[in-house]
Amino acid sequence: MYIQRFFQSSSLRWAWRFAFLKHIQSGYQGTCRWTHFGGSTYKAVIFDMGGVLIPSPGKVAAEWEVQNHIPSGTILKAFIEGGENGPWMRFMRGEITVQNFLQEFEGLCSQMSKTSVPVDSFFSLLTSERVAKQFPVMTEAIAQIRAKGLQTAVLSNNFYLPNGRSFFPLDRKQFDVVVESCLEGICKPDPGIYKLCLERLGLQPSESIFLDDLGANLKAAASLGIHTIKVDDPETAVQELETLLGFTLRVNIPNTRPVRKTMEIPKDSLEKYLKDLLGIQTTGPLQVLQFDHGQSNPTYYLRLADHQLVLRKKPPGALLPSAHAVEREFRIMKALANADVPVPNVLDLCEDSSVIGTPFYLMEYCPGVIYKDPSLPGLEPSRRRAIYTAMNRVLCKIHSVDLQAADLEDYGKHGDYILRQVQTWIKQYRASETSTIPAMEKLIEWLPLHLPSQQRTTVVHGDFRLDNLLFHPEKPEVLGVLDWELSTLGDPLADVAYNCMAHYLPSSCSLLRGLNDCDLTQLGIPTAEEYFRMYCLHMGIPLIENWNFYMAFSFFRVGAILQGVYKRSLTGQASSATAEQSEKLTEFMSNLAWDFAVKEGFRVFKEMPVTKPLMRSYHTWVPAQSLLTPMGTRSYCSIPETPPAHVSKGVLVISPEGLSPPVRELYHQLKCFMEQHVYPAEPELQSHQASVDRWRPCLLMEDLKEKAKAEGLWNLFLPLEIDPEKKYGAGLTNMEYAHLCELMGMSLYAPEIFNCSAPDTGNMELLVRYGTEEQKARWLVPLLEGKARSCFAMTEPQVASSDATNIEASIREEDCSYVINGHKWWITGVLDPRCQLCVFMGKTDPLAPSHQQQSILLVPMDTPGIKIIRPLTVYGLEDAPGGHGEVRFENVRVPKENMVLGPGRGFEIAQGRLGPGRIHHCMRLIGFSERALAFMKARVKSRVAFRKPLVEQGTVLADIAQSRVEIEQARLLVLKAAHLMDVAGNKAAALDIAMIKMVAPSMACRVIDRSIQAFGAAGLSSDYPLSHFFAWARALRFADGPDEVHQATVAKMELKHRT
Repeated sequence: MYIQRFFQSSSLRWAWRFAFLKHIQSGYQGTCRWTHFGGSTYKAVIFDMGGVLIPSPGKVAAEWEVQNHIPSGTILKAFIEGGENGPWMRFMRGEITVQNFLQEFEGLCSQMSKTSVPVDSFFSLLTSERVAKQFPVMTEAIAQIRAKGLQTAVLSNNFYLPNGRSFFPLDRKQFDVVVESCLEGICKPDPGIYKLCLERLGLQPSESIFLDDLGANLKAAASLGIHTIKVDDPETAVQELETLLGFTLRVNIPNTRPVRKTMEIPKDSLEKYLKDLLGIQTTGPLQVLQFDHGQSNPTYYLRLADHQLVLRKKPPGALLPSAHAVEREFRIMKALANADVPVPNVLDLCEDSSVIGTPFYLMEYCPGVIYKDPSLPGLEPSRRRAIYTAMNRVLCKIHSVDLQAADLEDYGKHGDYILRQVQTWIKQYRASETSTIPAMEKLIEWLPLHLPSQQRTTVVHGDFRLDNLLFHPEKPEVLGVLDWELSTLGDPLADVAYNCMAHYLPSSCSLLRGLNDCDLTQLGIPTAEEYFRMYCLHMGIPLIENWNFYMAFSFFRVGAILQGVYKRSLTGQASSATAEQSEKLTEFMSNLAWDFAVKEGFRVFKEMPVTKPLMRSYHTWVPAQSLLTPMGTRSYCSIPETPPAHVSKGVLVISPEGLSPPVRELYHQLKCFMEQHVYPAEPELQSHQASVDRWRPCLLMEDLKEKAKAEGLWNLFLPLEIDPEKKYGAGLTNMEYAHLCELMGMSLYAPEIFNCSAPDTGNMELLVRYGTEEQKARWLVPLLEGKARSCFAMTEPQVASSDATNIEASIREEDCSYVINGHKWWITGVLDPRCQLCVFMGKTDPLAPSHQQQSILLVPMDTPGIKIIRPLTVYGLEDAPGGHGEVRFENVRVPKENMVLGPGRGFEIAQGRLGPGRIHHCMRLIGFSERALAFMKARVKSRVAFRKPLVEQGTVLADIAQSRVEIEQARLLVLKAAHLMDVAGNKAAALDIAMIKMVAPSMACRVIDRSIQAFGAAGLSSDYPLSHFFAWARALRFADGPDEVHQATVAKMELKHRT
């Protein structure tokens, strides 16, 4: 059930951490470390056939001898008898015919065993399609090797068949070179056959890897300088080959992972059971993986020989009598398979707990597609509608099953299904109740009084939704309905209502992703009303008038389940953050349920209204429910109360009070942290920047970072639009983050404390938007964790870099690398000893169109040829330890895989990086200005000049008023730009982004200057942050484009689009 999956922790972060650890562990290996990410120096893999790609003759012989009562080892002894001149070796060199070999070999075997040996029977088995079948793991490995551009070859000791053809039961298209001993007249371990293979590959011995199961053959290959792998087990050999090549060779089974320690099952007894069940003789090892879903009843992927299976079992430990009934699942799926309902083919139910510890059942593994996002991103509208139609038809098939014909009449009770369900969930809720939720109290009173007067009884799935369906990968066809744990006999409309819940939930709800904030018409997805009408049409029934009741019941049921989760978490079975989250989700679901219950004539198929009275403040506000996104969906930002569902994504909120409750609470949490930790630390942080140790990271800063991370105030900057699953950040919209960013702008040190400082934020966003998975693993992970810093190298001293087409630094392709030469300056952060990555912009093709000449490369800072010339100062400020550097790049060689997006895409990437960055700068500038104004107000209230408090001076009052007006104007413009970025995209918001970059720095300069003037000489000192504020505000009239560029942009767009 999805409730169990909701609290499942993400395995993605462990994959990221593993990738990062591999980088750290290889950090002292020079350029060799790149082999971990696919940069292997090997150019070919050479395979033996028997014992590597197909079962070895020796193993086939051993099984055949047992079956035919031949003394063990007879065939193997005959293989080696006579050495190079024995019948087996001569046969493989093509020197004798099949008939002569069989005659001679049979005589030899019979003589050795002192019994008649039917060698022709063994030969038929050895060459049969049943036995001579390629191991799937090797087929997958070869495909992956070739996909990476490496060559593959077979170097086989084989023989002729009676039809005159060579014995080669493999697809020759898998290999660039095939060397067969019977055709060449030479066998392994003769060095000549290896040399022949290498010659045809056009490679040196050191550029290839050879796999064989025989030591003598491996020894001969190794003596020539070929790297060798001994194959005792194909699966293990592939793992070793992966290590050498630096990339995976096994096709991943979607939605699986290694079996969790607490969920391991005994493989030996299971393998014996499977062999008996399937009649398998010759096999490879049993592969076992665990599916991410199916957490209530643990579900496993099995592969044994050519059989791919799914095992679903009861969990261990004491269970309630009716819970986790895999026997019922097996029964319903077996029955429905004969009733035209698409379900996986079930094979066997094992109730013998001695096999793996609990009862289980087996079904065939069916490859297909599971759509986890109901909005079906990436598909055409017509395809989306077809998928929803297919889902609807399958639900109708389930509800149309003839109970008597399917022998399911006793699968559940008949009649009063809704009454029993309501009573059950009221009881469950009361047992787990921790506080009074008004909506739940109303529902508990209302539901029993409004039960449907008529109910049909059919098979009901109980958890029917899109991500419990397996679809054909190429057409809108349901291949299988999964997860029948909650199935019973009941009212079919409960299934339909449950299936429509996603229509009333927001898209950011990870518990059950929704469609409430999606344009269904544009997507091609039927509305809930259309979907319900479609169901009634397919079933041939009239529309149901009390549809609201079924929706109310569905949300009430989920709310009761969530309350149970919350109660269990209080006893230590879940984290406190998860507990608090599930409590709020319970209230949210119950409010939705009550909306359906009480709104007579409520337009349930339209946008849902607020359930509480609307309270207006001076901010813009549109009613919207908030929903917390479940924990475990991201790895690098752990907010105790997770972000809202952004039902109001299209609403411009102009003050923190207008934010949704979770984001508003996050804002206040951030504000408290600033007051308790950041502002008090500023003197010490400033002293460190003036000390002899200023170019080393400050220990206090690192301590504050750990505190911020522990409180979930970390990586708040990544916009929801590029991180919709919240894998990396907090899932805030640009507008929501703008309010938090302003707060961080109150202190020069705050952005770094919360891992929200430039240029790292822009570089991380660049990697999320455009980076490959390998680039993200190598660079994004340590940046997100705060273990590394980065810089962005674009500006050059020789040219006017405000026009990026002027960039002169060159990026030249050479062999398998790019070679960089160039002179850059004002590279912020480059002096930090933690700076590991330089995002470099240079020209790859000076002859291309002007905006397609530039490219972006990821350059490790420890690459030879990077020379830091000097630190630069801003009005005398060094900004240690990151600083701003002037740097030369002289013949800096970077692997080709470090190119971002592709050659000629640099300008596009830089523009995509700058949009959110400009918003961040502008909101921080407003933070500067607000604090400067606060300093000014406090100062003028406490100082007297010319026998009169400064606060009473007319010019001072005018300055305060002017500053307030300018701050408010700039804030509104910035929030509008952020709002447009959220609802229309960065490109559509280009004009507004240009306007805020024009307005905010100049505004900040004026406001801060007025504050400095009110302070007198003290305003110029380091006793207050005003001089630093001013320096940065002035610098930002250049950074990310000078004022003049943005003014030109605004003017051109004004002339183009307005009359």
